[in-house]
Amino acid sequence: MSARNTLTAARHVVVEGPIGVGKTSLALRLGAHIDAQLLLEQPELNPFLSRFYQDQQRFALQTQLFFLFQRVDKLRELSVPDSFTRPVVADYLLEKDPLFALLTLSEDEYGLYRKVYEQLSPPATAPDLIIYLQAKPETLIARVRKRGVDMERRIGDAYLTLLAESYMHFFHNYEAAPVMVVNSENINFVDHDDDFQLLVKRIEAMRGHREYFNRGE
Repeated sequence: MSARNTLTAARHVVVEGPIGVGKTSLALRLGAHIDAQLLLEQPELNPFLSRFYQDQQRFALQTQLFFLFQRVDKLRELSVPDSFTRPVVADYLLEKDPLFALLTLSEDEYGLYRKVYEQLSPPATAPDLIIYLQAKPETLIARVRKRGVDMERRIGDAYLTLLAESYMHFFHNYEAAPVMVVNSENINFVDHDDDFQLLVKRIEAMRGHREYFNRGE
C-alpha cells in the first residue's frame, strides 16, 4: 500500500467493530489527533433502540430502518462539495448495516429492508482506511456490562457473541479498502497515551492492503 493510505494522509477513516469494542472512543481520539471532522453514530437518538433490547422480534425492523436513515443522511454530507475541508473520521461503515439486519429481521422483513437499503444507499465510495477493532465475545460482554448504559443492560450475551462473529466474517471478506485489524484485548487506547501512540505508529507504518496489530508483536 502506498504512503497516501496511512493515517495522516487519509481523507476518510472509518473505525469499526462490534458493540463494546471501543470504536467511538478510538474515533474521538483519532479525530483529535489528526484534527479531523467526526462522523459519529448517535444511538441515543434512536427512539426504538431501548425497546429493541427488550423485545428484538417486535422492534427490530423499526430500529434497523431508523439507523439506516441516520447513517445515510450523515454519509450524504460527504458528497456535498467542500462540506468537509478537513479529514473525516467515522465510527461506522454503511456497508456493514445489513449485518445487523441479518441477525435480527425475519425473512420478509429483511426483504423489505434490502429494498429500502438499495434505494437509499448513496453511490459506494470506499474510505481510505478502515481500523477494525476485535475482541473476544466475553470481553465485549464484560465491557458492555461495565459501562452501565441503562438500555444496554438488556443486550443478551448470545446476541453479542453472534455480532462479534458476524463482524469477523464480514471483514474477513472485505476488500474495498485497506483494513488494519486490531486486537483490542491488551491495548487501552482510551486511558493510556502510550498505547494510543503505539497504535498510531502501527497505522502510520501500514503498507499492505490488510495488516494485523496485536500488542506484543
